[in-house]
Amino acid sequence: MADCVLYEVADGLATVTLNRPQAMNALDIATKEALRDALREAASDTGVRAVLLTGTGRAFSVGQDLKEHVAILQADAPSEGRLMNTVELHYNPIVEAIATMPKPVVAGVNGVAAGAGAGFAFAADYRVVAEDASFNTSFAGVALTADSAVSWTLPRLIGPARAADLLLFPRSIGAAQALEWGIAQQVVPTAELPQAALAVARRLAEGPTTAYAAIKESLAYGAGHPLRETLAKEGELQERAGLSRDHRIAVEAFLKKEKPKFTGS
Repeated sequence: MADCVLYEVADGLATVTLNRPQAMNALDIATKEALRDALREAASDTGVRAVLLTGTGRAFSVGQDLKEHVAILQADAPSEGRLMNTVELHYNPIVEAIATMPKPVVAGVNGVAAGAGAGFAFAADYRVVAEDASFNTSFAGVALTADSAVSWTLPRLIGPARAADLLLFPRSIGAAQALEWGIAQQVVPTAELPQAALAVARRLAEGPTTAYAAIKESLAYGAGHPLRETLAKEGELQERAGLSRDHRIAVEAFLKKEKPKFTGS
C-alpha cells in the first residue's frame, strides 16, 4: 500500500488512514488509487469484520487535489473526455466499496471533510466527528456538480431541501450542526476523536457481522423501494441472519445470561 494511504488489520478491524497531512489529505491520483484498493481489500477480506476510515493531520480530506487537477486541465483537451474520468475510475469505486461492503464502515472525521472527502464520510455507516471538524460540499464553488454519491447520500441524511441548499450554496457546516442535522452520529472533543472512533469501530468488529451486513443492505434497499417489496426483502435478510452461527450464539448467551462472543459468521 502506498504511503499516502495506511492500511492495518488487527482483531477483525481494518483501519484505512488517508496520510497526506501536508496537503490536508487532498486526493491526487496516487491517493485515490491506494484508497480504492485498500477499501476493496477490506471488503473482500473475510477476516475483516469492520472498517475505520480516517485521516491524519488537520483534515479528513479536502477532496480533489486541485493542483493536480489544474495540471490535467491545462494538458488535456476537455472534448476528449479524459479530464473527469477520475469519477469513473476512482470516486465511484471508492464510494461503492464503502456503501456496499457487507460490513460496517465507521468514518472518524478528524477535521475538514470537503467535496469528495465529504462524500466518503457520507457514504459510511457511522460518523464520529471531532468537535472542530466541518463538512463542505464545495462542488459548485469550482463550477462542478456533485460526485462521490453526494447527490444520493446527502438527501437521505438531511432531506432534499437542505441538500439542495448545501449544494447550491456550499459552505462549511460545523460539527454541532452536523449532529443536529443527522450527518454526525457522535461529536467528541478533538483530542478524543482517534480513541472514540476506534472504540465504535472495535465494538462493531466484535459484533454479529452477518446481521450488520443485513441491516446495511436493508437500509439501502428500503430507501428506494415501496413497503411491500421492502417487507419481502426484510424477510429474506432475516432468514439469512437467523441461520447464522452468531444468532445461535446470541440466543444461547441470552438464556445463560451471558455476554455473547460473536464469530462474525
